[in-house]
Amino acid sequence: MPVLSVLDLSPIVEGGSAAQSLANSLDLARHAERLGYHRYWMAEHHNMQGIASAATAVVIAHVAAGTKTIRVGAGGIMLPNHAPLVIAEQFGTLAALHPGRIDLGLGRAPGTDMLTARALRRNLDASVDTFPQDVVELMGYFQPAKEGQRVHAVPGEGETVPVWILGSSLYGAQLAAMLGLPYAFASHFAPAELDRALDVYRSRFQPSEHLDKPHAMLGLNVVAAPTDEEAKLLFTSLQQAFVNLRSGRPGRLPPPVENYEADLDPMARATLAQALSCAVVGSPETVRRGLEAFVARTGADELMVTAQVFDHAARVRSFEILADIRKELDQAA
Repeated sequence: MPVLSVLDLSPIVEGGSAAQSLANSLDLARHAERLGYHRYWMAEHHNMQGIASAATAVVIAHVAAGTKTIRVGAGGIMLPNHAPLVIAEQFGTLAALHPGRIDLGLGRAPGTDMLTARALRRNLDASVDTFPQDVVELMGYFQPAKEGQRVHAVPGEGETVPVWILGSSLYGAQLAAMLGLPYAFASHFAPAELDRALDVYRSRFQPSEHLDKPHAMLGLNVVAAPTDEEAKLLFTSLQQAFVNLRSGRPGRLPPPVENYEADLDPMARATLAQALSCAVVGSPETVRRGLEAFVARTGADELMVTAQVFDHAARVRSFEILADIRKELDQAA
């Protein structure tokens, strides 16, 4: 069984607050550390009423300061929103505060709508794609200074901050392969190109000073509960949120509802079937079979597990059940 890590979108639930969401994130991170998860990543989103991690580096600092051993990072920072030097300084600072524990995943999308992207004021010309150059520039700031170099990231220069390329298409797979970097694919919400992206990344990978062979981490929705019925009910919160988002009605994470799919129109049902096809939902036995099948199909080196569950205690329990399944599979192997 590959390494398991956690992607936390720090969901703000209906009737809840950002403050409670951020407190829940730290609590979940502490549980994840105790349970043996390898990484704990947060993601940059903007103008989203249901996600509290917009100031991603700040939230990572909060989680890293409240834990001791688990790696903490960004899954990811949307680089078009930022100057590379600023991100190098932010993550250089995090690495100085928490040596050997900080990861930096980089994405090419703005992580929001175009109006909000304009409000962020990084790059207003969407026709100019500088992502590859920005990634190289950012990585350069972590290197030891060169003779004559006039711009330095302080903190940042000389810090060890592993950089990952994130993606949901062939673009990120090609770039990660070319630069010899680890690759994280967003199969938890955009699985359409998963198989092709993995093939491109693995077949075109060029060993580098960062990595000698491909390392692919795949996003996977996992909702585990004592019974299939309870897990399916918990999963309806994410289903509702996704349909609301795709229908132009984004909001906070709603509570679960009975028989949600029964009342959906065919188009919404088809949207969920495609977008959330990389989901394992059910009892411990159902989740075990689903995990084994997903790993066998993809050959994932690492799984980045996410669970958008309305009730925080149920979300923690889901990760506890998954950790137990992982131990059983490792012992069996």
